[in-house]
Amino acid sequence: MGGISTGIRYLSGYGNINVGNPASYSALALTTIDVGVFGNITQLSKNQLSENSYNFSLSHINFGIPLGRPGGISFGIMPFSDVGFSYAIPGKIDTTDIRTVYAGAGGTTKAYLGYGIQINKNFSVGTNVSYIFGTLESINSVEFPGDVGALNVRTDSSQYVNGFSFDYGAQYFQPLGNNVSLTIGYSGTAGTPLNTKASRVITRTPTSVEDDYENLPVDTIGTYEGAKQRITMPMKHSVGFSVAKGNNWMVGGDVNYAKWSSYRIGEHNPQLTDSYGFAVGGQITPDVTSVNYLNVVDYRLGFKYNKSYINIDNQDINQMALTVGFGFPLPSLFGTSFYKINFSTEFGQMGTLSNSLVRERYINFNLGFTLNDRWFRRTTYD
Repeated sequence: MGGISTGIRYLSGYGNINVGNPASYSALALTTIDVGVFGNITQLSKNQLSENSYNFSLSHINFGIPLGRPGGISFGIMPFSDVGFSYAIPGKIDTTDIRTVYAGAGGTTKAYLGYGIQINKNFSVGTNVSYIFGTLESINSVEFPGDVGALNVRTDSSQYVNGFSFDYGAQYFQPLGNNVSLTIGYSGTAGTPLNTKASRVITRTPTSVEDDYENLPVDTIGTYEGAKQRITMPMKHSVGFSVAKGNNWMVGGDVNYAKWSSYRIGEHNPQLTDSYGFAVGGQITPDVTSVNYLNVVDYRLGFKYNKSYINIDNQDINQMALTVGFGFPLPSLFGTSFYKINFSTEFGQMGTLSNSLVRERYINFNLGFTLNDRWFRRTTYD
């Protein structure tokens, strides 16, 4: 649904874990488990060149547990960020051909615990406490592809990241009559710092006579370990709403802003710009009581636009995407358990071909399985 989440509280009668706004945890009525996988097809283009890449991974494992009338808790684990790139720049030193290679890999993961509480019949608040951890790898090498007797110089750097992050949110919900309800939400992320510990190894390796074969290093000319820095993360804000009619339809929208200009790696300012964007979307379920399966399927559609934190040569790097999704309910096995398979596809573009920049076109696939069940019951026997 375009990624809207800030004003989402209920969704077609099923319990849903809305990590985007922890205030929604107070609406949990059943224990909820949600597991998802993610797939991506990307095409990068510059001038007349293009290259495709593919990526598949686990996207999340989330749990939500109602705590009676006061509220609910949620906990889980999901990716927070990832790095993956590799490119080479040809050049010359006098008459000798050289190639400078840059590559990166790795990522960070977020494990969170959240609590949401309903203050009164129309207002709830909530918070997530997250622990972020992971390792980022980067490679920078200078190679001499045409000189077998030369030694390539390669620098391998790694950065271990860890620290806590805090999210918070609030939701106001109000019936409008005729089974229609309105929810208005706010969510934010505190700009808390993360800790990093860096290490670096510099080696020299003989040039290979084959492009697909890499020789072993002949020596290590430098090592560096233990440098500690702090990454100052940006504050983020989102405001959103949703209007729903029972379990039949829902529409909503989000507006978001992040102060990336305050982002720092130690004392280094990478000159990022503030980002902002919006998303709109909704879903319709024709008739949840129908015996025709196509009438009980959720049909979802959305659109989003983001001005990213990247600006190159006074050119903003913007993102636009159209999203399509479906929710497929499965038969209940025990009467109190409810299952749903959610599938979504995002068709997007980021960047531009203008000014010799790189344009990214992508298709994201998300497949999730949701279980609702009534746990922690005291059963009474006559």
